[in-house]
Amino acid sequence: MKKRIVSFLSVAYVLFMAVLAFVHYMEGDDKKALVAAGGVVCGLIPLILALFTRLQFNLPLIVFYFIFLLGSQYFGSILGWYGLGWWDFFMHAVSGVLLAFTGIALYERFVHREAGNEISSWFVALFVLSFAVLGGVIWEFYEFSMDQFFGMTLQGGGNKDTMEDLIADTLGGVVIALQAGVRKRFDKSNKTRKQQ
Repeated sequence: MKKRIVSFLSVAYVLFMAVLAFVHYMEGDDKKALVAAGGVVCGLIPLILALFTRLQFNLPLIVFYFIFLLGSQYFGSILGWYGLGWWDFFMHAVSGVLLAFTGIALYERFVHREAGNEISSWFVALFVLSFAVLGGVIWEFYEFSMDQFFGMTLQGGGNKDTMEDLIADTLGGVVIALQAGVRKRFDKSNKTRKQQ
């Protein structure tokens, strides 16, 4: 059932972005066509993960991912909401949250349960925060590269834009990292009480 939902969301988003890429290309708007083409690639990622890997993410995370894509690519770049000023900061904070939840999912997937019982709640929080911030840094590398090699203006405000984006990513990551650390500590203390 979950694979069907992921497949439906991926195919729907990919088709939507492919149509937009075609329409904007025909209109001569190469920038919007390129953003939509990027949307096609981003929309395929959950489908590829679901079909060709054993790495599975929970459904709310996948849905949140598509909401984020819609907000950043369609509303932000294609409809021009990034021109509102606050939308860019908001979307980077949301991406920090999304990346932090992805960090939690990866932690739960790759750390053996018994080993996880011994890991400090602060380490979990640090891992989740680091994952979110690293994702933000990689995104800024992407923006810088697109500006340098393709003449785009993703870093419209230069260094100020980059720093505001990284601060927003970090704030979103901090919220979820603290929540993950507190939850880990709570779970650990519950297990200790049950064992006594």
